[in-house]
Amino acid sequence: MKAPLKRAAIAVLTGLAAVIVWLSAAYRADIAGARARVATGGRIVATPCGPIEYAEAGEGPPILIVHGAGGGFDQGLALAASFAPKGYRVIAPSRFGYLGTPAPAGASIGLQAEAHACLLDALGVPKSIVVGVSAGAPSAMEFALRYPTRCAALVLVVPGWFPARAGVPARVGPVVRAVLDWSLRSDVAYWVVARFLPSAATRTVMGTPTGVVAAASADEKARVAAMLRDILPISRRSIGLALEPTLTVEPLSRPLGEISVPTLAISAEDDLYGTWNSARYISRQVPHAQFLTFPSGGHLLVGHGEAVAAAIARFLKANAASP
Repeated sequence: MKAPLKRAAIAVLTGLAAVIVWLSAAYRADIAGARARVATGGRIVATPCGPIEYAEAGEGPPILIVHGAGGGFDQGLALAASFAPKGYRVIAPSRFGYLGTPAPAGASIGLQAEAHACLLDALGVPKSIVVGVSAGAPSAMEFALRYPTRCAALVLVVPGWFPARAGVPARVGPVVRAVLDWSLRSDVAYWVVARFLPSAATRTVMGTPTGVVAAASADEKARVAAMLRDILPISRRSIGLALEPTLTVEPLSRPLGEISVPTLAISAEDDLYGTWNSARYISRQVPHAQFLTFPSGGHLLVGHGEAVAAAIARFLKANAASP
């Protein structure tokens, strides 16, 4: 090899090695921080339904906040900070297969609803407001059906429950779907996509149009980035994620018309997961349910945090315990 070519090859290899070293160090730092974050803050309580991990924040009337896909107690607390009104005691469990809560054999929304009741029993909470967010909505609705005297009110934020008549969620193209599936397989894969393809990840993982985020305030952009980042470590959530395609289409034990508790459904028309159709369907089937809709905001309801919190506060003041 001639000297100029040799020097060029050495420079390229040296640069490539430097990039690999930097990527490795960056990944190790981010995944270590993510693992440390979910290792603290949650508690595990033994119940007749099995061990359940949860976290709490605040004081006042209890709100059980049921997280969505890719979540855990940490996502529940983050969602409460975004949407829950102040002056309540937030109880945020990790659902089946997420973080410290194992998935039982034959996991179903019925068993998950029973686990919600078991957790409230363990905490000495006879009655609670229940907020189901995204894929947390099915078990929240099932809880309201099974335990109406224990559910003070039901709030469904971008409800990820897709019965046939509610409409099929929006689909992505085959290339994007392949990237998404790949990113959900391991911590490294998800880290690469979230770190270097944040716009694509926001659209596919978070179900929110990139234009909505681009036009949002700095605080909202930071919230979206944090939600995307904090799915790590995805390996601690993989079992729960694998259950979602089944649990989000599973029928409830009884018709929606038998939900007897005050109900509020919330969504945005441009939610890429298609929850606007679900929220509208639920609000039409549940007696006297209310429907709060926004023309834009995506699955994360970008730009509407204050409006959502205010609407929930008014709803709870009128229909359930309020601070």
